[in-house]
Amino acid sequence: MADSDSLKVPFSRPSISEEEGYAVYNVLRSGWLTTGKEALAFENEFSYFMNKVDDSVVEARKAAGLSADGVTSLAVNSNTSGMILAMEACGVKKGTAVITTPYTFVSTAACAKHLGADVIFADIEKDSYSIDVGKVEEILERDKDKKIVAVVPVHIAGNLCDMERLVKAARKHNVKVIEDAAHAFPSLSKLGYAGTIGDAGVFSFYVTKTMTTAEGGMVCVRDKALAKRMAVMRMHGMDRTTWDRYTSPRASWEYDIVDLGWKFNLPDLLATMGRVQLKRAGEMFEKRKKIVQYYNEEFSKLDFVQLPPDGDGNAWHLYLMRLNPGALKIGRDDFAKALQKKGIGISVHFIPLFKFTYWKNLDKNFTAENFPNAARQYERTISLPLWPDMTEEMARLTVAAVKKIGEENHA
Repeated sequence: MADSDSLKVPFSRPSISEEEGYAVYNVLRSGWLTTGKEALAFENEFSYFMNKVDDSVVEARKAAGLSADGVTSLAVNSNTSGMILAMEACGVKKGTAVITTPYTFVSTAACAKHLGADVIFADIEKDSYSIDVGKVEEILERDKDKKIVAVVPVHIAGNLCDMERLVKAARKHNVKVIEDAAHAFPSLSKLGYAGTIGDAGVFSFYVTKTMTTAEGGMVCVRDKALAKRMAVMRMHGMDRTTWDRYTSPRASWEYDIVDLGWKFNLPDLLATMGRVQLKRAGEMFEKRKKIVQYYNEEFSKLDFVQLPPDGDGNAWHLYLMRLNPGALKIGRDDFAKALQKKGIGISVHFIPLFKFTYWKNLDKNFTAENFPNAARQYERTISLPLWPDMTEEMARLTVAAVKKIGEENHA
């Protein structure tokens, strides 16, 4: 892939204002760089954001049999770390199993394997990238002997899975729902924000995401016992936080290790960026939507392009352009290379896990043939540039390149 500086339109760039710079500088000058008051403030502000919903959301949750308790947020150093914490707290361990989709980044399933659990895959829906809840229901009924303890839906590109039906199916079988919401901030549904609908949800603040701390993430949970467990396991299984140890009158070296945890905390140096990005989230969302509207208007005129799936609360983290193979003389790979040659930064989300050696070696039946919807979407999908500070000229260049390549290679 070409270096972003050499591209006419980079695939993604973070939206960083002067305010983020000032915030980071102030933390540097404070002398406290690791997890402290900035991370705590970030967690509190994130919880406030997630809890600020209409009464209709609270009533809808109650009607669906879901908790209406407030959301607790825990800052972590990556979505992957957050997923491990959430899974462990929800009972994922050796001798258990997790259901998820093969159409995701590798960490979603890898986290379960790191905890010693088995992974059972359910194909995605035919016309979207979301996990097929019907397939999940079949697995829950069929594989009762496999001690399935969690279902992990992935909100691809910020478009939400059918959470109401999924949660209902999980509740029927006493199974937890852990949302991989890496793409889904700030997706809002009638049952609440993505990442707060199931038993736990995990966001990513990686540099390409809808808001960023450079590296980092956030776990959201309503159950106080789950939150307490994750808070302890996030920092070596220690019963005191670093901030408490060094700022309270009690001696810093007086602590207990209550379990074998990890080091998954988010430092203040990154958390302070997140606080600013959170304030700018609405502004950045509106800018992405404006670009999406332009793309949709232009691409709806083309017979070789299918617009991305769209549903209520779509965060529009990615623009997944789908090619209609029958209308073109070239495939996705050649189309993508042609875009790059024209200076358009692109990516592909995602390479299904059955394409990777590790996962293929685990199960000979884990093949494209057994997951036809995931295979089909992968073979025709290209992620186009979509980031808040893209100029109108960049969007026009992207559309022009797509049109030109399609015209030159039309069947």
